[in-house]
Amino acid sequence: MIGSIVVGYTATQAGADALALGARLARGLGMSLHLVIVLPSEGTRNAAVPPERAYEDHIRSQAKAWLRDALSQVPQDITRSGHVRFEESFAAGLIAAGEEFGARLIVVGAANGSTFGRHRLGSVASELLHSSTIPVALAPAGSATHTRIDTPISRVTAAVGTRPGADVLLEEAASLAAASGGALRLISLVPFDVPPGLDTGAITLVRNVHGDDVLSQAKASLPAGVTAEVERASGDSVEDAVAHLPWQDGEIVLVGSSRLAQPRRLFLGSTAAKMLHELPVPMIVVPRTRATDISTEGDQA
Repeated sequence: MIGSIVVGYTATQAGADALALGARLARGLGMSLHLVIVLPSEGTRNAAVPPERAYEDHIRSQAKAWLRDALSQVPQDITRSGHVRFEESFAAGLIAAGEEFGARLIVVGAANGSTFGRHRLGSVASELLHSSTIPVALAPAGSATHTRIDTPISRVTAAVGTRPGADVLLEEAASLAAASGGALRLISLVPFDVPPGLDTGAITLVRNVHGDDVLSQAKASLPAGVTAEVERASGDSVEDAVAHLPWQDGEIVLVGSSRLAQPRRLFLGSTAAKMLHELPVPMIVVPRTRATDISTEGDQA
């Protein structure tokens, strides 16, 4: 599979989690790995404080030392490199690095204080999800100790719907499954905003019919020769539905960006945000349009 993976690295637990997931994805997908530390650019410093060359040299040297240590933990069979970048924000630096290296994914860890094995968005992840043209992979807290780098990608799950961008999501999920050798699963999180006034039986019927219809359309839209299992997740809430789905070791889940997102940009919708509360596996958020697409809507944004 052509492409590379950019990891937003820091010498913290979140950085270790991002490194672990990035290395596992790089190995499983046959991609190269780029570890990137982003340091604040000169323009972000207080103008009243004169730049100290010795200090800049010190933090650059420290960052390179952190990268050497991190790269030493990556198996030798994975092509990897470390980079120090200066940018106004960590997220902007990662996006620029991703575009420079032709990245298929940008990987970041969970925010401090996250529950082990779960997700919590920090400022960098939130900024990426509002601005990246490249799919963003979110590593659950504890990935560095919970999952081995040599754990294969056992299954790729796509949370599908009928909104714009579903075709791009399916194409990306099928591509990742083919590259990794993992199974492909399509799930539909049935709607929880069914018409009011229906009795319990009618609500169940509406949900079942909608879920089956979405999955049938998605399966029919898969590229020729690609097969997938389908599963309809039901529950009293999105969180409840996700909690009752079976998840495998080594699994990853893909979701599309919100319909409110600008073309070729990410934005985490309400359903995906709710999924994060219960999701025990890495989540990849995919832009609803490809970075190379050109549209009138995008020109007007």
